[in-house]
Amino acid sequence: MRSTRDLDPVLVLPGLGDSGPQHWQTLWLAGRPGFRRVEQADWEAPHCSDWVARLDAAVQDVGPQVLLVAHSAACSLVAHWVAAYGKKVRGALLVGPSDTEAPSYPVGPTGFAPMPLVRFPFVSTVVASADDPYVSLDRAELFARAWGSRFVNVGSAGHINSASGLGSWPAGLELLEELKARGSSGS
Repeated sequence: MRSTRDLDPVLVLPGLGDSGPQHWQTLWLAGRPGFRRVEQADWEAPHCSDWVARLDAAVQDVGPQVLLVAHSAACSLVAHWVAAYGKKVRGALLVGPSDTEAPSYPVGPTGFAPMPLVRFPFVSTVVASADDPYVSLDRAELFARAWGSRFVNVGSAGHINSASGLGSWPAGLELLEELKARGSSGS
């Protein structure tokens, strides 16, 4: 694999509660100055419109060559951002998309449901687990089809977070590299 510097710039989009110190998103940020976390004002009970505004400001700051790396509720954030603005970026890696319409979705966040089922104007990959408590595999596949995303089933990996024991998740970086190549070729 090439240097992760070849992936720059990358906006890291954590889900509810932010990504803790052992989460692969946090580990990806370490030592990679081209990777930047989009900080939200409220990680526990956010308003979707606030998160969308912060994402849009970050994309404007970094530029359209950015790759988005979203986890959990932040996958919904990307879909809402696309629905609101229709802007193009190089691509998006959407990992463990929480189903904002499911009974398992936490109480507190507002405006994230319904999940936008709009085709993205850029390449994307949805990564899902067969035993994710926040989204069924069928719903994750539905999201991928609606968004025009490549779908990757990683088997049984829970919510694909720190509890999944992935560490720095090298396979995820490989998916990001593949996504960048697809985004660069325009496919």
